[in-house]
Amino acid sequence: MPIATVNPANGETLKTYDALGTEEIERRLAAAETTFRTYRTTSFAERARLMHRAADLLDEDLQDIGRVMTVEMGKPVKQARAEAAKCAKAMRWYADHAEELLADEVADAADAKDSGASRVLARYRPLGPVLAVMPWNFPLWQVVRFAAPALMAGNVGLLKHASNVPQTALYLEDLFRRAGFPEGCFQTLLIGSGAVEGILRDPRVKAATLTGSEPAGRAVASVAGDEVKKTVLELGGSDPYVVMPSADIDRAARIAVTARAQNNGQSCIAAKRFIVHTDVFDAFAERFAAGMRALRVGDPLEEETEVGPLSTEQGRADLEELVDDAVGNGATVLCGGERPDGFGSGWYYAPTVLTDITPAMRIHQEETFGPVATLYRAADLDEAVALANDTPFGLSSNVWTHDEAEVERFVRDLEAGGVFVNGMTASHPAFPFGGEKRSGYGRELSGHGIREFCNITTVWHGA
Repeated sequence: MPIATVNPANGETLKTYDALGTEEIERRLAAAETTFRTYRTTSFAERARLMHRAADLLDEDLQDIGRVMTVEMGKPVKQARAEAAKCAKAMRWYADHAEELLADEVADAADAKDSGASRVLARYRPLGPVLAVMPWNFPLWQVVRFAAPALMAGNVGLLKHASNVPQTALYLEDLFRRAGFPEGCFQTLLIGSGAVEGILRDPRVKAATLTGSEPAGRAVASVAGDEVKKTVLELGGSDPYVVMPSADIDRAARIAVTARAQNNGQSCIAAKRFIVHTDVFDAFAERFAAGMRALRVGDPLEEETEVGPLSTEQGRADLEELVDDAVGNGATVLCGGERPDGFGSGWYYAPTVLTDITPAMRIHQEETFGPVATLYRAADLDEAVALANDTPFGLSSNVWTHDEAEVERFVRDLEAGGVFVNGMTASHPAFPFGGEKRSGYGRELSGHGIREFCNITTVWHGA
């Protein structure tokens, strides 16, 4: 993929960029290593001052960067501004909490004495330059949820962003520079995917984090494993949305529409498989399909638009293949299932609900990255749990029930990094985020996220 801004609403190429050459990559790696030597010694107070300044600048840039994101990857502009605001919030949260989250952990006095010490503690120390390989779907948020904790911990960042959001990638580097972070503290590398291995193998790069596809995660993890370097991976998701008879069906159906269609359906943590108890299946299906059908599809720069185009032409083609395969194998279309009329060269796909899904269909196991929902009927709690877990992914999950015994069963048995009860999955800087199975490993956000890229050093003081 060329490094370029291509407007998905009309297919027009607006700006192209040359990839960095070998000499420039070397210069930036050297700058990262040099900056880390001194930046790692700065106080939490100084880092917090810089991070708060970055958050303030982002708030000032809200309108402009929102428009840039929308033009680059197609999300409705209201959602783009909300994403930018969420990033500023996360920056402030880490600025205010990093020192506490990384405070020395003092061992129990009796344990210290038993070891022959007067005092023992664990200290969190930064690793060094960390490579972040990031996707286009939340082009600010995916980066900031790495960058804010990493920089507050004393690391420095190297960003390899998706090739279709270069303006957003360059904005992030400029944002941290304008905030006063030292030169080389956060750098954007405009490179193709082929250059990632060489950078990750460089001894100056100490770790990597990747949000993206399973194949990309495997490739980065393989190289990092060969080099014995830490990685955090957040990969795909095919999150279940389970509705049981005790749920508020109207509310569950209404929120289901947002849970599936947010960000044009292009979210790893979007609900994708809707598993509904047979007693309330018909009522839910009717309300859910009506809500999806009513979504306003249009120009993502218009304030009223709720669903814009998919980010790439290939992404739409991949989605169409999954839907066509399902329909060809007996799935029933409750709404959508086609390209909407009137959008010319834009990469639009109508909000879609499919039911009568069987294991013979690709869509039963593969992630749908677009506004397409699959709807399943479950006879009882056991079948609901089995269907929810019948996926190679395990990022998050949503369960709707007011039966506490059912809640406990879901929390115990769902194979996912999160269980959201009577609400849709969302991320927040204070709570850990990540998955299991082929959705990856490690955690972002919260104290868990900031500690992922720290050395844990045991400090032992003799008696």
